Amino acid sequence: MRKLTLVAFVLFAAAGAAAQSGSALRPSLLPDRLARIDQALQQYVDQNRVAGVVALVLRDGTPVYEKAFGWSDKEAGRRMAVDTVFRIASQTKAITSTAVLMLMEEGKIGLNDPVSRFIPTFANTTVAVRADPGTGPLIGTGISVVPARRPMTIRDLLTHTAGISYGTQNHLAALYEAKGLGPAAGLGWYTADKNEPICTTMERLGTLPFVAQPGEAFVYGYNTDILGCVVERASGVALDEFIRTRITAPLGMHDTHFFLPPEKRERLAAVYASGSNGRAMRAPDGSTGQGHYVDGPRQSFAGGAGLLSTARDYARFLEMVRNGGALDGVRLLAPRTVQLMTTNQIGTLHSTTGLGFGLGFQTTDRYGANGMDSVGSFGWGGAYGTMYRVDPQARLSLLLMIQLVPNATDIREKFPTLVYQALVEAPQHER
Repeated sequence: MRKLTLVAFVLFAAAGAAAQSGSALRPSLLPDRLARIDQALQQYVDQNRVAGVVALVLRDGTPVYEKAFGWSDKEAGRRMAVDTVFRIASQTKAITSTAVLMLMEEGKIGLNDPVSRFIPTFANTTVAVRADPGTGPLIGTGISVVPARRPMTIRDLLTHTAGISYGTQNHLAALYEAKGLGPAAGLGWYTADKNEPICTTMERLGTLPFVAQPGEAFVYGYNTDILGCVVERASGVALDEFIRTRITAPLGMHDTHFFLPPEKRERLAAVYASGSNGRAMRAPDGSTGQGHYVDGPRQSFAGGAGLLSTARDYARFLEMVRNGGALDGVRLLAPRTVQLMTTNQIGTLHSTTGLGFGLGFQTTDRYGANGMDSVGSFGWGGAYGTMYRVDPQARLSLLLMIQLVPNATDIREKFPTLVYQALVEAPQHER
């Protein structure tokens, strides 16, 4: 494991430079407190609650903590490394949302455009509701299908207020399974095994009933997968090509892929699952476990959950957003567009306790609503246990990478706390 000596030198050298220049000395992350992360994360590995972990913390874009613990593949005897590749599942959503907003800036997509402009089967969407006499055809006991009250928009999809779930609810599961979705798609969101383009899958989705009227509820589901198809239709290229040529390659994210190049196979972490005793056990092959990210058909580019990446790669994407849309001379978005992404756009539909949702990110609107995040922070995570947060006020980006589904641990909640307890700097509103 990497020693903290270099970290300490960088932090204290920066502080000394600030003092010499006459600027105010700004407290930073204390190395002795950062060292507490080591003990905590190692304990998860030692107790076999997770097989392995990579943790990365950036302050002002510079790594101040980067370590790997445990095993990338315990059975194969491969140790975890900081360049290990992880399935990032729903962390894909922020990248796809960025693609949508890049096209918005080019005038090819409007936030209030109806989804049917790009996918015709969404022209007459329906909603499954509790049945009243005469409301519509029954699809189950006490459930009927009614027309949507208004067209679904691109903004609805970006904010997860389109009313679209993953089709695993009891009254919808059979209908979705018959279309190759819901229970037929692993845990609902998985399409890496499909031998068809994502737009073909999303066209079928448009014929199915959803669970809420557009704009009336926060419903987590296929929203960003639909947006992936919208990107393809608006740009004229496949989603993987758009993301590679317009986002990941320009940002130097060379380990971010929808399907892993075969030569990187040994760098892909294995998936584990929390057992009934809380201990991690190897997940099975297939859609609910290891997946088809190396040997699959490589046809379905799922904008909601399909990417693989490393902590370092994804950190470059986060730093681009934290910096207002640009990194190392490469600009992807305008600062005002980033502000849209990272500002709550849906009031209390996502939460009544101080969390909101922007155009691709969960937002922290009240201090204490999400641990010790500053107001204005944003983030999300992935089904395999990965998580990230960006705190512009504290100038921090945090990433935790594991491969555990289902995840019965509290590691994703504890990690940010361990980072913030090392930051000897009060939130601005408390000063």
